[in-house]
Amino acid sequence: MLNARGYAAEMIRFELEDAVGAEFVIDRQATLKELAIDQYWLTHMWKAKDQEIPLPSYVVRPATTEEVSKVMRICHTHKIPVVPRGGGSGTQGGAATMYGGVLLDLSRMDRIFEIDADSLILTAQPGINGRVLEDTLNRQGLMLAHYPSSVDSATLGGYLAARGSGVMSTRYGKAEDMVISLEVVLPDGTIVNTLPVPNHACGPGLLQLFVGSEGTLGVITKISMRLDPLPETRLLRMVRFPDMHAGIEAGREIMLKRLNPAVIRLYDPGSTKHSLQGTGLAAEGVNMVFMVDGFEDVARVLQQRILDICRSHGGTDLGEAPGLYWWNHRYDFYRPPLQPSYPMLYGTVESVTTFKNIHSLYDEKKALIEQKYKEWNAEYMAHMSHWYPWGVMIYDRFYIKEPPQDAQEVFRLHNRIWAECSRINLNNGALLNEHHGIGFKLGWMMREQYGDMYEVLLGVKKQLDPKNIMNPGKLGFGVW
Repeated sequence: MLNARGYAAEMIRFELEDAVGAEFVIDRQATLKELAIDQYWLTHMWKAKDQEIPLPSYVVRPATTEEVSKVMRICHTHKIPVVPRGGGSGTQGGAATMYGGVLLDLSRMDRIFEIDADSLILTAQPGINGRVLEDTLNRQGLMLAHYPSSVDSATLGGYLAARGSGVMSTRYGKAEDMVISLEVVLPDGTIVNTLPVPNHACGPGLLQLFVGSEGTLGVITKISMRLDPLPETRLLRMVRFPDMHAGIEAGREIMLKRLNPAVIRLYDPGSTKHSLQGTGLAAEGVNMVFMVDGFEDVARVLQQRILDICRSHGGTDLGEAPGLYWWNHRYDFYRPPLQPSYPMLYGTVESVTTFKNIHSLYDEKKALIEQKYKEWNAEYMAHMSHWYPWGVMIYDRFYIKEPPQDAQEVFRLHNRIWAECSRINLNNGALLNEHHGIGFKLGWMMREQYGDMYEVLLGVKKQLDPKNIMNPGKLGFGVW
């Protein structure tokens, strides 16, 4: 409808301009093309090969909740698709404008409303940049202990949209664990608020309904998050293990004994070579970086306990210096401007499962990539970076340096590898994703993940968004 430049489309444009201001309703082709995709590899490949990319009709930039509500009422009335967008750092196509419509750019919604020093709670708008937010908090001796690799480009709302994990999630939790309450604009423009605190016995927890919904159920417009004081000390160490399974077992024991370090990152040989260059040591073998933080005396005791466990599993202490190097350079590979490494074909097929299943999960995916796709000289590498009292996530990737040249052929190859890796995940009691979200990339597998429970999820979607205007095509919801 909006693509037809008739009087109806012009009337809708006037309504949008009346809602947010004419200068914030943008249809410049360069802007539309820039914001029509996020960091999803396939969309960048498709664009690089001069294939047609679906564009939004307008980029709309509201500044307040009330303006978001007005925009949503307009789009709901005219049944116009709406795709909320934060920093565009997502890798699953969650912000791709598959069906045109309005791209709702939340970058102007970047205010901090309050830092409650008594309760250590931040209240802010969703569009605030992660780095700007963290620097502001640090100056007050505080932190939002999320620290994702995408901190320089991601936004607070984006953290919650895909249930993101940060570097220190092992101690402090994921974004979903830090959120206190939300204000949300529903698809018809209604403004709602979740309960003021997340822990209660007042019926089901509707807060978590919107966390991870990737813009398919409404637009998050105000967020309250738990803060933490900056720690007195951070102690880092690197340990080398004889093999990946010994390192996993060390990590398992650390977590089962509830030592809860802020960081455990276990790198297999391929990931060590890729990520631990410059540490002052040979970038080889299986290596674990761990960090404990807090009060100096307590942290020293915890560090020693963890080192003792590592040694009991064959680990060799490599000292503090390589751990410090990793901490100081952990974001180097992810500095903006972000660009997927096309024409290299790659995918991050990360997952999360229990300690019982993680060994077979790692072995099976590694064998699949390196054996079945040997004709393409496919490489596999993995590290484990977010640990739980019951299990661990695996951040693993496949690489093909010289993929097919034909756009459709490489599209199919990419998706075939993703499908096979994802089914290995599911067959090992793992999930489709731990912190990158589902988006467009994995939406088609949501029914396999959820089984009959997917109908419950779909029912929620239809109840809140009966016209299906909110980010259609994501989370497997399709169009109707």
